[in-house]
Amino acid sequence: MKSTLEEQQAFITVVDCGSITAAAERLGITVSGVSRALNRLEQKLGTTLLRRTTRRLELTEEGETFLAHCRRILAAVEEAEEALLDRHDQPKGRLRVNAAPSFMQYVIVPVIGEFRARYPGITLELDTHDRFVDLLEQRVDLAIRIGALEDSSLHARPLGHSALRVLASPAYLARHGTPQQVEELCRHSLLGFSQLDHLNHWPLTCADGKRLHITPTLAASSGSTLLELALKGEGIVCLADFMTRAPRQNRTLVEVLPDHTELITQPINAVYYRQATLSQRTRLFMDFLAERLPAQYAHGP
Repeated sequence: MKSTLEEQQAFITVVDCGSITAAAERLGITVSGVSRALNRLEQKLGTTLLRRTTRRLELTEEGETFLAHCRRILAAVEEAEEALLDRHDQPKGRLRVNAAPSFMQYVIVPVIGEFRARYPGITLELDTHDRFVDLLEQRVDLAIRIGALEDSSLHARPLGHSALRVLASPAYLARHGTPQQVEELCRHSLLGFSQLDHLNHWPLTCADGKRLHITPTLAASSGSTLLELALKGEGIVCLADFMTRAPRQNRTLVEVLPDHTELITQPINAVYYRQATLSQRTRLFMDFLAERLPAQYAHGP
C-alpha cells in the first residue's frame, strides 16, 4: 500500500516542528491524528522513520532519506497546482519570506500592505532571523540576504545595495564632542554587534591603512536595538542606510567622520534554491521589492 500526501505532510511537519504536538497545532488536527498518520506511514513502508523518546524525536537513516523524497514530492504537487492557477492569473497560496529582523522592520513591513492589497489571495508568513537559515529545513520560499553570498546552492536576484554610515545623535555629540579623526573614536562609546562580529568592521581606514574593527563599548545582538541606542544618545554606531533613512532625514542621527568614510555597500539579494521551480507568488514578491528597494533604500542622502 502506498503512502498518501497527507501522511507525508504529517511526517514533514513533525520533523520541522520538532514534536507531534506542535505539528498538530500547525496542521490544525488532533495530536492523535498526527500520531496515527505517522504509524500508518511506518507500517506501509515497513521501517521506522522517527525514534521517539520522552524528550525528542530523532530521524533514522531511513527517515532522512524518505524526508528528502517527501519534500520533493510535495513541492512538485504544489508547483503543479500553481501552474493551473497561473493560467487563470489568480495568485494564491502561502508565501514564507525570511529576512533579518531589521530589514523586515524597516523595508518589508512598511510596504507589505500594498502587496497584500494587490494580491489578496497570497497568504504571507514573515520569518525573521539574524543568522542565515536553511531555506529547505525552515520551509522558506524566499529569503532576503544582505552581504556576500557563500551558498552555491542558492539562486540570487539582486535587489540593490545599501551603504554603511557611521552615525550618532546630536545630543551625544554635544555631550562628548565630535571626533575629527578616526583615532579619536577610541575615546568614545561605540555601539556594535555582540554576535555578528563581521558587522563591527566600519567603513573607516586606520592610520596603518587597515579598515577599522571596533570592540563595542555597548553591544547588542540586533541592528534594531543598536539603532534605538544611538537615537537615545548612547554612542556612535555604524548601520546600513536601509535602517537609518528616516533618522538621517529628520536629523535625529547625523554622520560622523563623513570625510573619512569609504563608500562600502552591502548587496541585497532575494535568494531561493536553484533546483526549486519559482512559483508565481515568489516571482511577484521579488518584482514588488525590486520596484521599491532601489528608489527608497539603496540610494539617497
